[in-house]
Amino acid sequence: MTDTAVRIDGDTLRLPGGVAVQFMRTLRLPETGTHALPPGLGTFPVRRVADFPDTVPEEWRARGGVLLPVYLREAMWLNFAGTTRPAALQVGVGKVCAVSGRPWSDRLAQQPQNYLVLPRQPWLDGINSGEGTVRQFVAVPLGLGATVEGQVTGEEVWGGVQLQTFPLTEEALAEYHRQERRRRERMRRVPAVGALGMAPQMAAPAPGGAPVARSRKSARTAGAAMGLGVGGSMHQEVYQDDRPLRDWSETPAGRVFVHLVTPPEWRRITGEAPPPSPVDRAAYTRAGLPWFDYYDEDAEDLAPTEALEAVKPVGDWLGDDLEPWQQPSPGQVIPLKDTPGKPVEDGDW
Repeated sequence: MTDTAVRIDGDTLRLPGGVAVQFMRTLRLPETGTHALPPGLGTFPVRRVADFPDTVPEEWRARGGVLLPVYLREAMWLNFAGTTRPAALQVGVGKVCAVSGRPWSDRLAQQPQNYLVLPRQPWLDGINSGEGTVRQFVAVPLGLGATVEGQVTGEEVWGGVQLQTFPLTEEALAEYHRQERRRRERMRRVPAVGALGMAPQMAAPAPGGAPVARSRKSARTAGAAMGLGVGGSMHQEVYQDDRPLRDWSETPAGRVFVHLVTPPEWRRITGEAPPPSPVDRAAYTRAGLPWFDYYDEDAEDLAPTEALEAVKPVGDWLGDDLEPWQQPSPGQVIPLKDTPGKPVEDGDW
């Protein structure tokens, strides 16, 4: 029998079909210009809603899923390292698709595409804005209208992040395994680079310390619940699927609702201390921490959609950030490339 449960492995969500998702803390970018990708400053802690039935809001119990703490205006990105085989992953922000800008759907679509293709898509830092860019995910409270959900739908009902995964069909998966066997066989016939007298290319060095290199809501609820708005623009492609839609299952293998909660409510609900506030921009740059640029010349970037193009940055609601921006030096930008635990309960959403 197929296991459809979502599980927590440390701070990694394990979705059916071999999909791994981490929520990474990161530096929030200015809302002007287009920037390189900042690394992760560690993972957000993730806990099951079902483990706190007496302290989470009632509607969260009904929706199930997991919760994580996030500060006002804190940025995040989604890391998919550890995904073991091809999968289609839908990402919703307040039940608005972060790729297409369309309403949340239980079916995959390609016109416009409403999913990411893993593991080709190594991470997602924000909503798709086309032309090789995304606009950074930034946490804001519900009720201001600053979330992507509020701007696209005109109301803020859901907040949080929604994830849903679709596996390959049995036939497509069998063909994938055949191709992988042929690829491994070809690789075995090619001599190691070192044997040809050439220095092997080293992987980009991981930054030391906390940063992680990119590898490859009742009245009480309204005050606690957070959603995602958008901040600055950065260089990141959202890849177009090169498979026909028939290669993917028509039904999802698993899904999870990720509730975003303020740090004080996190402490009240879980009894745990929230993570410290993120490092400021000047200290980040002074420390010489790296930035990243990822480009896949064999892949095609998705075009932007009207719904997501119209989303305004959170600064329009919360005001300008007075902290000065410290531009990284060219040498700091590193080019990359050319389930244990109890099941997470799902609910009604």
